[in-house]
Amino acid sequence: MKTLWWHIFAIISMSLSSAAVYAQEAVPVLRWDFENIVEGQNAPPLPPGWIPSSQQGIAVERTGQGNMCLHVWVDEAGGSQSRNIRYRLPVDKLRGQRVRISAIVRAKAVSQPPNPWNGIKCMLRMESGGEIQWPQIKLPVGDFDWRPAQLVVAVPEDCQQIDLIVGLENVTGEVWFDNIAVNIIPRKKLNCQNGEVFKGHNLPRLRGAMIGPHMTDADLLEFGKVWKANHIRWQLIWNGFPHSPADTATLDEYRQWLDGALQRLEAALPVCREAGILVTIDLHTPPGGRNKALECRIFHDREFQEAFMNIWENIARRFVHSDVVWGYDLVNEPVEGSVPDGLMNWQQLAEETARRVRAIDPRHAIIIEPAPWGSPSSIALFDPIDAPGVVYSVHMYVPHAFTHQGVYDNPMGIVYPGTIDGKWYDRDTLRRVLEPVRRFQEENGVHIYIGEFSAIRWAPGDSAYQYLKDCIEIFEEFGWDWAYHAFREWDGWSVEHGPDRNDRSRTATPTDRALLLRSWYAKNVKPEFSERKND
Repeated sequence: MKTLWWHIFAIISMSLSSAAVYAQEAVPVLRWDFENIVEGQNAPPLPPGWIPSSQQGIAVERTGQGNMCLHVWVDEAGGSQSRNIRYRLPVDKLRGQRVRISAIVRAKAVSQPPNPWNGIKCMLRMESGGEIQWPQIKLPVGDFDWRPAQLVVAVPEDCQQIDLIVGLENVTGEVWFDNIAVNIIPRKKLNCQNGEVFKGHNLPRLRGAMIGPHMTDADLLEFGKVWKANHIRWQLIWNGFPHSPADTATLDEYRQWLDGALQRLEAALPVCREAGILVTIDLHTPPGGRNKALECRIFHDREFQEAFMNIWENIARRFVHSDVVWGYDLVNEPVEGSVPDGLMNWQQLAEETARRVRAIDPRHAIIIEPAPWGSPSSIALFDPIDAPGVVYSVHMYVPHAFTHQGVYDNPMGIVYPGTIDGKWYDRDTLRRVLEPVRRFQEENGVHIYIGEFSAIRWAPGDSAYQYLKDCIEIFEEFGWDWAYHAFREWDGWSVEHGPDRNDRSRTATPTDRALLLRSWYAKNVKPEFSERKND
């Protein structure tokens, strides 16, 4: 289950430091080091094209090291305010491109912002199709010395206007910026002109669901034989998501938990065989867990990175001969944060892990979700992995305000189709949301797997049904495998429960959402092993 922070971080931390993977072959667009500004008696002028929001608290000045930089400040006596400078970027050059914004930043006494998206701003304002996106770098408050800051975004093909904004928002304190740069990062593509698309199975489609860790054998048999599902995504999850005991556990404690979870999976595989179900092994809880910012700690500690790769080598050895296992989902919804020098970001870690797994297991699918959060927009920031047999996965919860209404502090009463967060959402809108995934699929000749999608059961009227129906029809049109979130896990996502959030019992008659899933499961072809006796 997702949290409110999933929505916040999907907006404000879009690949904020995964930019390290794109250091190669950058095409410069613009750069400001402020050294060509002439220092005079008054505050030096801003570079041409920069527009200040105020005539006060913004200046170009010399640092203690002798170089010139931009200084923005808000005095504490005047209370929290917003001050910034804005630059109109050349949208014709940037449409459809992957763009990196970088700077070095220093701060002094920056106050705690009222909202997570306030504070020090190094942000883009992108306008396309009447929609405005605000991707930005998440920077700390308080005091910090000069540090690099980077942001990589995918500029929409129909982008009409794009502005770079740096400064302060709704805080007090001081911030300095230098070496502000804009670069285009070329995309890498697989050479797939003459190759067959790898799916890791020979069925027309995998249609199933993610399951909870407490599924019984009877549940599995019912899901496969009565509901006719041919696939489950099996969570290796340690008592919760996104936070778990792994956040503070030692590696020995983590391995002890994981071994028990894998034993539980092994014991269930004969039941899955009898039910005619292929299994995705999903590492929902990676070694190290997540920090307070929900970043996976495998991106911040070499010991966790080595453990991660070794764990997947061991899993591959354990299941290499299983025909019930479909594939290995390396990490559920990875989030990097600021990756220290000398450590691998997700692009690098996923590729190295995939190669190690493939050296052991030549046939099972290796499933990779893009960072951050495996969202449809994130795949535009990801390059295809240079390893055979990779399937790419995203999770579909857009618009989050609708799918997660009533979860934590999210407001309720949001209808689909309808206007959500100021934008109209219907089936055509969902197609546009998923367009980056379709484009990635076609450009690289790869297979796509929707590892999660859902809508909360208490959405008004038949909104949840309509949303799920539109999603599934799009997945089917594009030939994607899919797993509903979730079957017999938390009842908020259950299609066996009605719209009353206070009623925790399954309905006596099937819901429209259950009938929808079962109508699609009825089209399934079962794996060949389901026609054979159990080994």
